[in-house]
Amino acid sequence: MQHDTDILISGAGLAGLAAACALGAEGHRVTLVDPAPPVTGEDAPGSDLRTTALLQPARDLLDRAGAWDSLAPLAAPLSVMRVVDAARMPPVARDFVSDDISDAPFGWNFPNWLLRRELLARLAALPSVTPRFDTAVTALFARSSGARVTLSDGSRITAALVIACDGRDSPLRTLAGIGARTVDYGQTAIVFAVDHATPHDNVSTEVHRSGGPFTLVPLPDRDGTHRSAVVWMDATEEQTRRMALDDAIFSAEANDRAADILGPLTLSSRRAAWPIISRLADRLTAPRLALAAEAAHVMPPIGAQGLNTSLKDIATLRDLAASHPVGTPQMLTAYQRRRWPDMAARMAGIDLLNRTSITDQQAVQHLRGLGLRALHDLAPIRRNLMRLGLGT
Repeated sequence: MQHDTDILISGAGLAGLAAACALGAEGHRVTLVDPAPPVTGEDAPGSDLRTTALLQPARDLLDRAGAWDSLAPLAAPLSVMRVVDAARMPPVARDFVSDDISDAPFGWNFPNWLLRRELLARLAALPSVTPRFDTAVTALFARSSGARVTLSDGSRITAALVIACDGRDSPLRTLAGIGARTVDYGQTAIVFAVDHATPHDNVSTEVHRSGGPFTLVPLPDRDGTHRSAVVWMDATEEQTRRMALDDAIFSAEANDRAADILGPLTLSSRRAAWPIISRLADRLTAPRLALAAEAAHVMPPIGAQGLNTSLKDIATLRDLAASHPVGTPQMLTAYQRRRWPDMAARMAGIDLLNRTSITDQQAVQHLRGLGLRALHDLAPIRRNLMRLGLGT
């Protein structure tokens, strides 16, 4: 059957844009649809103020897709992952150093709005990719020869494969009748940027007390000022209260929570809040359909696992599309077999870390401190843990 496009991707978030770049660079005809165009300016309405640390495998994916050269000069390298357990005095701090396992940093941190801008620019240079923004998928009909997708403008497109990158409440997952298991932690993450006088020295720091981690992630300096992105997780009731505070009072609470890691912090952006859940799809495929990224899995923002796990989905689909007829049962069966166990294992690990970070029970906090020491101080365990976190 002759299809209008080889692969239709629904969703132009970071994962969808990366998927279009990765698959388009391999020569596949790709159509990318989304109800709205990506927001690519820091101060634009609706801009995504979160940041993403792209780990080494994500860099490799984007390098092969031809997107890395423009991104690399804009990154803040992450050479050390510092974990601080500040629930007990004195605090327990351990550094996980990339030199232990690699001659490259663990990853590179970017503002999400900037990643969107650069990936969109790469798409424009790929003649095999057709973006169709302001357009949503409204219906999906699959048969053995291909899929027929109906769009919100009334048009129809046939494709060998449809990839759902359409978010945690994925319409395509619903259309395919695929369920998902959800855990609501009763937490919200507040994200914002700060200036600070002390250099971050390319160290990403997670401070654990109770309610969830307070994470400082390096950003490139701006006009000679040191900067970091913050992801602050805590109980939703507390975060709702904090979002209503004026900047001065909010900054005072943030400085108290940061345990003086980088000295005084000065708020340098607006704040945004995101609910924290885990969600795992019951399966990853339906006829001619593959779920990827948050359509397949959602996890708390700990250890930079979210988007990096999504990009592993994309890399797997890219590799399988090179070794199987696109969209066939053989390809989709292989995708389910390769990705679902890894997703489930990572989500279980992040779930455990988050639950131990939330607790205010002194016995659990004591065990958390002991566990941090053991994981770091035994070198073989430390190195294997770092490789597992990188996905290598």
